[in-house]
Amino acid sequence: MAIKITDDCINCGACEPECPNSAIYEGAIDWRWQDKTKLAGHITFPDGTEADAGSYNQAVSDEVYYIVSGKCTECKGFHEEPQCKAVCPVDCCIDDPDHRETEEVLLNRQKFMHGA
Repeated sequence: MAIKITDDCINCGACEPECPNSAIYEGAIDWRWQDKTKLAGHITFPDGTEADAGSYNQAVSDEVYYIVSGKCTECKGFHEEPQCKAVCPVDCCIDDPDHRETEEVLLNRQKFMHGA
């Protein structure tokens, strides 16, 4: 499953630089698929959906840091544990019950975004 940041976030920003997928953004900041990934130009996802990797997408939260669930791999393929959870001083990076995914799905996402 992906990780989410709760409203308990104090906006310290400790989590953002730790994310190997650039799935974490400051509140009110729009995000892109290409940020910190190999994705570029027109992309087709494994599920068949398409997007422009360089286009900005609307911020998920206007108040606190947020995680783009479609970019989150729980750090699979990079680290033993989610780094946002490891560095968060207020424990507001938690499992997102709305985005439950298997380790295989997370590893495949990591390979899609960063190459084999």
